[in-house]
Amino acid sequence: MTDEHDTPAPDAPAAGAPEPEAAPAEEGLPAFGRWLARERELRGLTRDEVTRAIKLAPGVVEALESGEEARIPPRAYVVGYLRGYAAAVGLDPDEVVLRFEEAAGPVEARARRARRGADPRVLAGAALALAVAAAAAWAMLGR
Repeated sequence: MTDEHDTPAPDAPAAGAPEPEAAPAEEGLPAFGRWLARERELRGLTRDEVTRAIKLAPGVVEALESGEEARIPPRAYVVGYLRGYAAAVGLDPDEVVLRFEEAAGPVEARARRARRGADPRVLAGAALALAVAAAAAWAMLGR
């Protein structure tokens, strides 16, 4: 009698075998960043060479390759940065932007995550304080 818990899953990699490459959409931005760095390294380029070629601050290129959502520039900038990065590394700019979009998810989801940090109670308190200040100014000007 064999115990099914003792056998590895059929799709699990064998011990010591390299893990299969994950698609950026499966792991999100960190996988996308690793893919960018790996493509750069496969072409024998350093991060500094890419930074100089596209004339960006080293922190921007590092942020793109890190895949940390909090460090990645706003979308209005990141698409241009990625196109420049792709050109410097020898990748298809459209493919790079598409992979980024797939990894980052829908724009609406990113916007919700960004807005999630604002506490509704703080916003309500600020609105109340503004209303009180406006009423006080109205009362003072009316006299």
